[in-house]
Amino acid sequence: MSLRTRITLTFIALTSGLLLTFSLVIYFSAKSTRERDFFELLRKEAITKANLFFVAKIPADILQDIYKNNRQTLNEVEVAIYDTSFALLYHDAYEIDFVKETRDMIDRIYETGSLMFYQNDWQVIGTTYTHEGKRYAITAAALDQYGYNKLTDLRNTLFLAIGLYAFIVFAVGRFFTQRIVAPLCAINANAKRVSASNLSLRVKTENTNDELGELARTFNQMLDRLEQAFAMQKEFVSNVAHELRTPLTAMIMELELLLSKPQSPEAYHDALQKVLLDAQRLKKLIQNLIDLARASSDIHEVKLERVRLDEVLMEVCSSLLKAHSDWRIEFSFNSEQEDESALTIVGNAYLLQLAFKNVIENACKFSAEHLARVSLTVERNRLVVEVADNGIGIDEEEIDKIFTPFYRGKNKSLAEGTGIGLALTKRIVELHKGTIAVRSQKGVGTSVTLSFQSRSASEAPL
Repeated sequence: MSLRTRITLTFIALTSGLLLTFSLVIYFSAKSTRERDFFELLRKEAITKANLFFVAKIPADILQDIYKNNRQTLNEVEVAIYDTSFALLYHDAYEIDFVKETRDMIDRIYETGSLMFYQNDWQVIGTTYTHEGKRYAITAAALDQYGYNKLTDLRNTLFLAIGLYAFIVFAVGRFFTQRIVAPLCAINANAKRVSASNLSLRVKTENTNDELGELARTFNQMLDRLEQAFAMQKEFVSNVAHELRTPLTAMIMELELLLSKPQSPEAYHDALQKVLLDAQRLKKLIQNLIDLARASSDIHEVKLERVRLDEVLMEVCSSLLKAHSDWRIEFSFNSEQEDESALTIVGNAYLLQLAFKNVIENACKFSAEHLARVSLTVERNRLVVEVADNGIGIDEEEIDKIFTPFYRGKNKSLAEGTGIGLALTKRIVELHKGTIAVRSQKGVGTSVTLSFQSRSASEAPL
């Protein structure tokens, strides 16, 4: 079922339901009013006939003739008068006697002073009448055919009105829902034209602040993100292919050269050393790609735990110094906090080690004395790690590009690398809801600042 039809039928059901409710209220109110008014009419007719019989002294046969003559045309009220001993003093038509009064009925009239009930469709009322100090019981009964006919007409009119209203609402609803749904149809038509190879298309939006305008703008924003993601993915795949092709090509060339003709043992040894070096570079590149993919995942898919940031930094520094005996790392810790939680963050120790390792490695590689100065400071419930060097620095126009995967600046000839390290570091920091900033001056040095919220401030659940 289409949205247009669902909206129309829902609107019809709601409005028709309300109209039916109001119609039922009107009908039952009219029914109650008819019943109450006719009982009151019977009471008045009973008193009137008693007055004619007792006060005006009109003979009983004349009153009976009046009743019989008008009974078929006016639905005349049938009246009966009894005394306290249940003696019948007057009856409009005793041979008919629709009510069939009993001694118990008359006694109840004397006791309660009034009695009202239905006999088939006839309404019957019993009341007391006092004349010259004596009490009498009077019954009056009649069929309110006119009232029943009016109720039937009212019921038929209400049902006809409901049916006509539903038809009008359906026709009008179809028209207006078509106008309401038209923008959605336009969005749907435009969306069908969008594909992976044609992500530049956008849904036409009107300058409206309603939900449809917001939906169109949100859809276009989603397409913007998808187009950007596809472009980044395409560029990433292209860069990966290029980076993988370079060491593989070098390895193939070396091996083909070895197989082309017999070589001396020294030549074999040199060639195998080059192949081993290229294989190690390839392994490092693949590991960096794996780490980059892991750091780009959802935070909920990464195992988190309480991590002492000072311990992570010392472990990284220790492992780097063992691997590079000519490197120097100066580590300083500035904090007056005695609470251990002030030095703890909620994160993944392995990813944090990767992030710090990449930054400290760059500081050592791109400085002449291979010296990196690492400091850890607690500032207002935040842990700030700064890695500085006195190296060659970074050109100002390159600072915004260094976090792009596979980007390598003008100083790439001074040290080996894959161009993934800083991009990986930035994603790890963002995964831990931290910030990273770079300050550099050409020929003076570079400073990288990483900031994290301590567990004492966040108290994030694990």
